[in-house]
Amino acid sequence: MPTSSGSFYSLFTPEEIAKISASGTRVTLPEGWSPIWEDTPADKAYIILSGVVSVRRDGQEVAQLGEGDIVGEAAILNRSLRTASIVALTPLELIHLSADSLMRLSVEMPRFRDALEDVAAERFRSH
Repeated sequence: MPTSSGSFYSLFTPEEIAKISASGTRVTLPEGWSPIWEDTPADKAYIILSGVVSVRRDGQEVAQLGEGDIVGEAAILNRSLRTASIVALTPLELIHLSADSLMRLSVEMPRFRDALEDVAAERFRSH
């Protein structure tokens, strides 16, 4: 089962991470919750600060993601419905980014945009 190789957050400096974090809202979710559902509109993305999620397509786990990873970005970038559901395997601490915040960061921080596009492309290839 694929896991991420080096987290999304590991690509940025502490100053860039602070800016990304400040663009969103910190949220806590309990184990078992699903912040993103397959085949729903893409209106938000999350960066995982702590915890582990299961990425599920048609009810089957296709990956696990954890601290420093981003989820929900691909459907926003592709302007498509969600291609997977996310289920919290542990309690989660997240940064919630609205679609607008994500797109604004992409304009203001070219490195953020490039990292997002790389992650989204990698996930698209692993479909």
